[in-house]
Amino acid sequence: MGEIIFENGPDAICFYTQVQKYLQEAGHGIEIQVIEDRHCTKILFESLDGDSIDKFAQAFWGYLTGAKWDEWFRGILQDAYYFSDPAEQQQIIDIMHAILEGDRSDLFIFLGKNGPERYVKESIGQMLKEGTSFSFDSFVKFRLRPFFDYMEEVAALSIDEYKMEQEYLIFIESLREFVQGRPARMELLHVLTGEEITFYDDKLAEVKRADLAKMIDRKLLINHPVYVDSYSIAPLLSIAPSTIHLYTEEPEMPLIRTIINIFEERVELHKPAEFPAKA
Repeated sequence: MGEIIFENGPDAICFYTQVQKYLQEAGHGIEIQVIEDRHCTKILFESLDGDSIDKFAQAFWGYLTGAKWDEWFRGILQDAYYFSDPAEQQQIIDIMHAILEGDRSDLFIFLGKNGPERYVKESIGQMLKEGTSFSFDSFVKFRLRPFFDYMEEVAALSIDEYKMEQEYLIFIESLREFVQGRPARMELLHVLTGEEITFYDDKLAEVKRADLAKMIDRKLLINHPVYVDSYSIAPLLSIAPSTIHLYTEEPEMPLIRTIINIFEERVELHKPAEFPAKA
């Protein structure tokens, strides 16, 4: 018989519930008991064979990532990076989950191929094999340094992305104000995207690059050199059309999202095949 000692009773109950659920779903009837002492809560389990140890280790990993990760991640955000506002923390946590769940593959590649999962499972597996009593808190403190190192990597990456998103939102808001304060130089503009972006006036005559260049407000390129390019955003901002018919196959691509975010209700999305000149 082995036991895991928890100093925090609610942690022990959460661990017990999650491990029991996982083992039942996996078809393993391992007997686990909860014993509440005055100063701690003990999780007792029967002797485990190789397969049971693997399942228990998997359940342990699930408990860490499902029940403890966000709590510990918030601690890193507050103690190491001084993000104390709960709403701000939650925005960074949402980015973290998107990275780890594969929704942000562009960011996940910066973490490397090998996370701490294998190490954690092997470490807890070794403790379970010995079948002795050990403290959960001591195990976390002395055995899970690679886990926390990885968490700190994810935190740094998530914070960088959060800051970039905040800068982008400020940038978008400043350009919205810029557009709102300008008279429209064209009531209607057709914007056809593909290998390059092409502008057409309300009579479907192409607006040549030389003419677009003459319309560009140079302050835009000076004040926003990173985000504003002279081929798409700068001409649109300078023209400030009342209505934009935007033709694209990829409405989620960054350029298209930026145009939509700036001009909002002025934009009407269409497929390139709907462009009138193609009829």
